[in-house]
Amino acid sequence: MSETTMRKRHKILLVDDDQDLLDLYREILSQLPSRPEISTSATGARAMAMLEAEPFTLLVCDLNMPKMDGLQVLSIVRRKYPELRTVVLTSVMDEQFRSRVYALGVDLFWQKPGSGEEIKQFLACIESLLGRESQSGFRGVQSKSLVDIIQLECISQNSTVLKIINGPLNGRIWIETGEVIDAVSEGLTGEAAFHKILSWRSGNFEALPPEPHRTRSIFSSYQGLLLETAQAHDEAQGQNNSAATDIMNMAPATESGPPSRLAPLTRFEGVEFVLALKPGAEKEFEARGLENPQPVADWSRQTLEQFRLLGERLQAGPLQQLECLGPQRHVALAPHQELDFCVGWEHDLSALQIREAMKKVLALWVS
Repeated sequence: MSETTMRKRHKILLVDDDQDLLDLYREILSQLPSRPEISTSATGARAMAMLEAEPFTLLVCDLNMPKMDGLQVLSIVRRKYPELRTVVLTSVMDEQFRSRVYALGVDLFWQKPGSGEEIKQFLACIESLLGRESQSGFRGVQSKSLVDIIQLECISQNSTVLKIINGPLNGRIWIETGEVIDAVSEGLTGEAAFHKILSWRSGNFEALPPEPHRTRSIFSSYQGLLLETAQAHDEAQGQNNSAATDIMNMAPATESGPPSRLAPLTRFEGVEFVLALKPGAEKEFEARGLENPQPVADWSRQTLEQFRLLGERLQAGPLQQLECLGPQRHVALAPHQELDFCVGWEHDLSALQIREAMKKVLALWVS
């Protein structure tokens, strides 16, 4: 029996009064890597009966339904099943309405996907929700850390202002089409305010309407910001914490060694992850931005070795760099200074842009 089948499968309850949409979204959710069990209900009352009969991991609910609408369902669910993760799937996009939904403790507010790319993003968010255990955190999104909240907003490419309150402290983070553009807190602005807010471990938050004309003061990618915050907290505490493990699962060189030199590389615009491998040493690698780096490390070693052998057969000289273009992200592989590097890039970059950016990333490593 495989490890996947031995693990307990997640259960998703999908609620919508349109049977055609139920069938469509059931088919879409069946594409999730975790292969959850998916049940459906065409009414809110039937959904409540199903929740009473068996435990579910996630509820995906439409808002506009007859008799018992989605808001009524979510209000009851929050009281009776506080550990159940909840997602609103709707065709209604109104920022004030969205704020009301989040105030109920909903994990994700999502417009019904209409394109292949939107479906991919939707599935990525759902898989992220299924893969995270319950933990204490910020209310307004069910018991989640600020890392979770920001990642979901950015992956969803939302525009919003997050208002965060931690006792007497308060701050705001501006997100515009999935990018963190500004933050303020206790006299701090920009990245300094962002890192200050991310150091808070509990509190309350509210999703406010976006401010499209807000002046941008933060230009780093949200992945880089979160990674830097995690590293700073690790260094202050002297050990890994939940924020760091939410973002990455890296294999450090030594417990007592210096801070990772990979951290600055992840802040480079467009970079999603960085992996450094020692050739010929299967278990020696270091990663930033990867939840499970081992498969990527294995693939990188195998790919580089195959192309090195091909280069020898063709007498083409030493391998310089490989660019691998994919539908969700691009990957570049390059040997450099006794190490092999694998760098993940955002999918909207061209091969030429990646080639030029890799030069700068590797130059930054040298510096």
